[in-house]
Amino acid sequence: MLTVALLVGVTVLTFLAVEIGPLYAADRFRDLREPTPAERGRLDYLRETAGLDVDRIAIECRDGGEVGGDEADGDDPGSDSVGRIEVAVRGPPRRRVLFLSEAVLDDVDEDVAIGLLAAEAGRVETYYGEFRAVSVAAVVGVLAAIVTATVAFDAGFASLVAVGLAAFWVGRRVQYAADDRAADAVGAGRVADAFERVAAIRGVEPETGDWSTWFEVQPPLGDRIAALRERAGSDGAS
Repeated sequence: MLTVALLVGVTVLTFLAVEIGPLYAADRFRDLREPTPAERGRLDYLRETAGLDVDRIAIECRDGGEVGGDEADGDDPGSDSVGRIEVAVRGPPRRRVLFLSEAVLDDVDEDVAIGLLAAEAGRVETYYGEFRAVSVAAVVGVLAAIVTATVAFDAGFASLVAVGLAAFWVGRRVQYAADDRAADAVGAGRVADAFERVAAIRGVEPETGDWSTWFEVQPPLGDRIAALRERAGSDGAS
């Protein structure tokens, strides 16, 4: 009974760490500020256009650390006149916080900002963050069961492989569904353009999938852009 309680506790704590941890870390360790009245008015318009509903907005100061979603991870080796482009929604339902850098408001076109916000709205609507937290918690729970000998090693290892493969496959489907939601809201071409613009600012070429990406929940950005371009062409031909 004690072992079962331990496994449940480990699984729940892992879920909370993945779901709430990034929100706590960003609030505590990033140099953030509230939007000015003018910025809030503009953001309300951009969010309404993108279909993004959040409970709070936090802007990262230009000299602060990295805050961002998967669309804009990494350093910015691009033009000195353009700051780091970071957009991410963190936190559980009813505690959603939109984190964005000042560069999103100052240095990119409105269409780019709308495309990035729509991409985050799609992830919120498909509960991508919650899915990721559940997947990680399930893997950790199975590992804990193996370590505590609650299940036989062979059965536990087989379960771990099955859970991992299912998470990889479903996670990609959820991300593509999120991109479809964004395309429904603002157009597939606009979202693809936003992704490509951020990649250009960073000075990188969006990666496409190969054997090294088979075991990643997040599809390569290049594949996501290609899927959006294909949909934009289909929508234009219909």
